[in-house]
Amino acid sequence: MVVDDAGIQELNRDYLGRDRPTNVISFPMLEGEESGIVPGLLGDVVISADTAARDAEEAGSTFEREFFFLLIHGILHLVGFNHEGVDDAEIARMEAKEDELFALVAGEL
Repeated sequence: MVVDDAGIQELNRDYLGRDRPTNVISFPMLEGEESGIVPGLLGDVVISADTAARDAEEAGSTFEREFFFLLIHGILHLVGFNHEGVDDAEIARMEAKEDELFALVAGEL
């Protein structure tokens, strides 16, 4: 799902207790009480188009490249990768996988 900053701030506040916009939030379906209801469904990735556009501009990149990077980042969270509250090795593992997958799509952008 693609939302604006106000939409993602609401989700971030209501579900993660962080009252600010962010670039991407993942909601895995393989965790929690309702996991297993729809086998094979990984979950939802929500991207703020506003934040993605700002981040792209600040990085001197395009919106499309930033969007696909955030989508990859969000999907990696759905399959168990993490970069918050983990050791440096886990962060590096996620970043390496992001780089690997982004290289597969970046040539098309």
